[in-house]
Amino acid sequence: MGIADDAVEIRARGWRTLAALHGLIESELERSLGADAGLSVVEYTVLDALDRQDGWHMRMQQLARATALSPSATTRLVNRLEARGLLNRVLCADDRRGIYTELTPSGRTLYERARPIHDQTLERVLNEAREQPELAPVVEALHGVALPAAG
Repeated sequence: MGIADDAVEIRARGWRTLAALHGLIESELERSLGADAGLSVVEYTVLDALDRQDGWHMRMQQLARATALSPSATTRLVNRLEARGLLNRVLCADDRRGIYTELTPSGRTLYERARPIHDQTLERVLNEAREQPELAPVVEALHGVALPAAG
């Protein structure tokens, strides 16, 4: 195995480690958000993305990017959340073809209830993962990314 092959294997190992950590986090978030807030991870992600708009709305394509879903999957998800009364769709005043999505008061209330569940679960899982030697470097890297640069 040459140097280039070693580099490929190192990157592949890093990717497998990242995927393992992601799977661990996602399964625990799915469990806790589902049990305590009645939300899936992707539903929470939609509410979170919309909440971060500070009272503004998002175009459907922006929401698709924020959730890493296809446009059709995003539409189906928005339909479900709209049927639950958690968000509304609004036609764009400038472009009648444009559709925005925004949180309803019920959606905001559920998000505010779910956020501490999400944050506590994420913290717990990352702390547990930090104890696993194969996951610890990735967890440390995540903590480094999360901290704003001093300056």
